[in-house]
Amino acid sequence: MLKKYAIHYPTLLRLGIPIMIGQIGTIIMGIMDTVMIGRYGTGELAAAGFVNAIIGLVAISALGFSYGLTPVVGSLLGKGEKQSIAQKLKNSLMANNILAITMMAVLGMLYMNLHRLGLPEYLLPLMRPYLITHILSLIPMMAFNAFKQFSDGIQDTRMPMWILLGCNVLNVMGNWLLIYGIGPFPEMGLTGAGLATLISRFAMWVTFACIFHFTNRYKTYSKDFLKAHVCKEDLRQMFRIGFPVMLQMGMETASFSLSAFYVGWLGTTAMAAHQIMLTIAQLCYMLYYGMSAAVAVQVSYYRGAGILRETRHVAFAGLHLNLLLGLLTAVPIFLLRHEVGLWFTDSAEVAALVAVVVIPLCLYQFGDALQCTYCNALRGMEDVNILIRIAFIAYFIVSLPLGYLFGFTMRGGLWGIWMAFPFGLTTAGILYLYRFLKR
Repeated sequence: MLKKYAIHYPTLLRLGIPIMIGQIGTIIMGIMDTVMIGRYGTGELAAAGFVNAIIGLVAISALGFSYGLTPVVGSLLGKGEKQSIAQKLKNSLMANNILAITMMAVLGMLYMNLHRLGLPEYLLPLMRPYLITHILSLIPMMAFNAFKQFSDGIQDTRMPMWILLGCNVLNVMGNWLLIYGIGPFPEMGLTGAGLATLISRFAMWVTFACIFHFTNRYKTYSKDFLKAHVCKEDLRQMFRIGFPVMLQMGMETASFSLSAFYVGWLGTTAMAAHQIMLTIAQLCYMLYYGMSAAVAVQVSYYRGAGILRETRHVAFAGLHLNLLLGLLTAVPIFLLRHEVGLWFTDSAEVAALVAVVVIPLCLYQFGDALQCTYCNALRGMEDVNILIRIAFIAYFIVSLPLGYLFGFTMRGGLWGIWMAFPFGLTTAGILYLYRFLKR
C-alpha cells in the first residue's frame, strides 16, 4: 500500500532537500545574529527580539505572496508551455515591487509610533535604526523571492540554495565586522547587524538577476523575459493567488509575532527568551517548509499534466517525510532543553525560561507538519481562498486568545503564551487536510 507513496519520496527529497538547506542556512544566519547580539548585550537581544518578531511577520507574508508564482510555473511546466513562464516571472517581479513599497510605507508608520506601544523606553534607541535597515531591505528581499519561486517552479531548487548559503556567509561576516567593530570598521552593535542583513539581501537579488540574465543556465527563459511585458491579467493572477497565501502565512506568523506584545508585558527576560525560542521554532518550520514547497511544486506539476490522482499521493508522501523530520528535531531539542538557552546568552535566568518553553515547542511539531504539508498541497492546486478562512479560525480565534488565557488569566507567563501554539497549528492542519481530501 505504501508503494504508491514511496515512489514520490525520491523526487520530493531531490526537490526539497536543497530548499531545506537554503532555508536552514537562513535560519543559521538568524541564530548567528541572535548569538552575536546576545553576546553583545541583553538589552540589544530584547530589542532585536521585538523588531524581528514584527519583521518576521512581514518577511513571511512577503514570502507567502511570492508563492503565487510557483503553482503557476509548475502547472505551465506540466502542460509543456515553457514559453509562457518568463512572462509570469516578469509580472511577479512587478507585483512583488508593488507590495514591497506598500509594506515599507506601513512599517514607516510603525517606526514613527514605536514610542506609543508601551515598550521599555531604554530599548527604543536600539530598535529604531535596526528597524530602518530591515525596512530598506524589503525590495531586494522580495525581488529575490520572485526569482527563487520561479526557479523552484521549474524544479531547479539548487541554484537558490547556493545563493542563499553564499549570502548567509556574507551576512555572518558583516555581523562580526559591524557589531563588534573589527579592524577599520566602526562598532555599531545592533545597527551593525541590521546593516549586514541589508547588504546580504541586496547581494542575493543582484546575484540571482545576473545568473538569470548572463549565464546559460536560464538562457531560454531570459530570452523570453526580454520579450515579455507587464499586463493587467498576469498581475491580477499574481495577486489572486499570492494575496490569499500571504494572508494565510501572515496570520500563522501573527500567532507568534503578535504574541511579542504579550511577551513585552512580561519584561526583558521573557522578551530575550522569546527571541531565542522564535529562532529555534523557525529552524523546525523551515525543515517542513522545504519539504512542503516540494509538495506544492509536484502537486502543481501533476495538476498541469492532468494526472490528478497523483496529487493526493504526493501530499501524503510529503506528510510522511515531514513527520519524520518533526521527530528528528523535537527529540534532540527536548533532551537538550537545559543547554539550548546557554548557546545564545550568558544569562542563567533567560536559559532557565527557555528550558521550560521548549516543552510546548515540541508538542506542536505534529500540528506544524500537518498544516504545512496540506496548506502547500492546496497552494499547488491553486485552491488558496479557503486558506484565509482556515488561518483566521486557527490563529485568531484559537491561538491568540488562548495565549492570553494561558499566559495571563491562568498566570502561565511565557510558557502559557507558547502553550497556545499547539492548539492553533493542529486546528489549521486538520482543516487543511479536510479541505484537500474534499477536493
